[in-house]
Amino acid sequence: MAYKRKENKGESPKLDMTPMIDVVFQLLIFFVVTLKQEDILAKLSAARPAPNQDEKVKEQQQDLINVIVAPQGFLFNGRPMRLPELDRAIERLSGYSKTAMVIIKCTADSPHAFLVQVLDVCNKHGMTNLSIFSM
Repeated sequence: MAYKRKENKGESPKLDMTPMIDVVFQLLIFFVVTLKQEDILAKLSAARPAPNQDEKVKEQQQDLINVIVAPQGFLFNGRPMRLPELDRAIERLSGYSKTAMVIIKCTADSPHAFLVQVLDVCNKHGMTNLSIFSM
């Protein structure tokens, strides 16, 4: 007996999407559960230096030199000074330590030339550890 095909009477064929969506969700859950994340922190090199074993070497407190550049002049560690006085003070301190930290704070209305003068004085006496801030 020959198979006879039914005639299409104008209806469009329908495809049920529910089983396909179920399979996609099951695959998604499977891959999320079985995913192994790489431990990035385990691969970072975080070797710290060993502590100094020499007992003679003590940690020294770094000297801080505060210079405030204002429109009226300079404040050196809280004392008002003119440029020649500032030059002598930095020269005296540079004799003790050339690596002392010099913090230069500039006010918003201070002339740029004052900042350049302070930088020139520090350079003249070999002070290279400088930090410049604006207030």
